[in-house]
Amino acid sequence: MDYKCNVIIDSCCDLPHDLVLRDGVQLIEFPYFFGDEEHADDLWQTATPREFYGRMRKGEQPTTAQASVPMLMETFEKAAEAGVPSVYLCFSSGLSASFDQACLAADRIREAHPGFELYVVDTHLASTGEALLVFEALKQQEAGMTAAELAAWSEEAQYFVNVYFMVEDLECLHRGGRIPSSVATVGSKLDVKPIILIPADGSLSVKGVARGRKKGLKQLAQLYVDRADKSKNQPFVCVGNADCEKDMKKLEELIVKEGFDPMFIEGTIGPVIGSHVGPGMVSLVFWGPDKREEASVADRIARKVRGK
Repeated sequence: MDYKCNVIIDSCCDLPHDLVLRDGVQLIEFPYFFGDEEHADDLWQTATPREFYGRMRKGEQPTTAQASVPMLMETFEKAAEAGVPSVYLCFSSGLSASFDQACLAADRIREAHPGFELYVVDTHLASTGEALLVFEALKQQEAGMTAAELAAWSEEAQYFVNVYFMVEDLECLHRGGRIPSSVATVGSKLDVKPIILIPADGSLSVKGVARGRKKGLKQLAQLYVDRADKSKNQPFVCVGNADCEKDMKKLEELIVKEGFDPMFIEGTIGPVIGSHVGPGMVSLVFWGPDKREEASVADRIARKVRGK
C-alpha cells in the first residue's frame, strides 16, 4: 500500500511487534543494559518477558539510555532517502531527553535534505499510552493523512489518551529518577499498590493507592467505567502487563463484568519501560477527557502564557 507519509515510532510504545511490522513504519529500538551487556528493545524479538523480568526478580537492576543523535539521524536519513514525508511519534519529553535529541537530529537531516518533510511530535506518553496513540495514528495513515495532517492530529489527540497503571512498588520508579524519594518512601512504608497516571505534561503522578493487587485492579476498572469514552467509534482499549498476564486478563474481566465490551489491544511492557516500573505492572489506557482541563490553575495559566 502506498501511503502519503511514513510513521516513525520507538520501542517505548510497547505495541506487539506484529502490529508495527509493516510498510510505512520505521521502528527506533531504544537501548537497555544489564551491567556491561547492551541490548536493543526490539519489542521482544530477541528476549522474552520471563527472561528479562526473571533477572529483575533475582535482584539485577537494568539501566536504560535515551536514543542517541547518531541513531536517530540514521533512521531519519533512511526516511529522507526514501523521499516520503515522515512523522516521528516520540516517547514523552516528561520522562526522557530523547525528544530533544530527536529535534536536534531532525534539524541536521533537514539541513542535509532541504525540502524534506519531517515532523517530530512529543507524544507526552509512554508504554501502552504511547501504544494507543500510535495504533490510532497508523489507522489515520491508512486513511490517507498527509505528514502535516498526521502530526497535527497527534499533537491534539495525545491529550485525550488517558493512562493509568498499577505498580508492585515505587522503588524502580524512584531509582530511575521518575518520582521523588519522599513519595517512594511513603509508598513502601504503607505497603500499598500505587496507581500512577500520566498527566498532560507527560510526567508521572500518583493517582492513588490500593490495599492489595485485587483492589488495585478494581480501581483501574472503575477508572474505565467513570472516565472512558465508550462510543462505538472509540472501541479500542490498550492493556499491558510486566510479566503478570493473569492480572491483565483479570482487569479485562472486571471491565466486561461492568457491562462493557471494548476491543482490547494487549501488550507486554518492554525492557526499557520495564526497567523503570519493575515486574508486576498492569496498565490501562483509553480515550477519555482532555487532560489539559485537569491541570492545576497554575499549570493552565502557564500553558496559556506559552500559547499552548
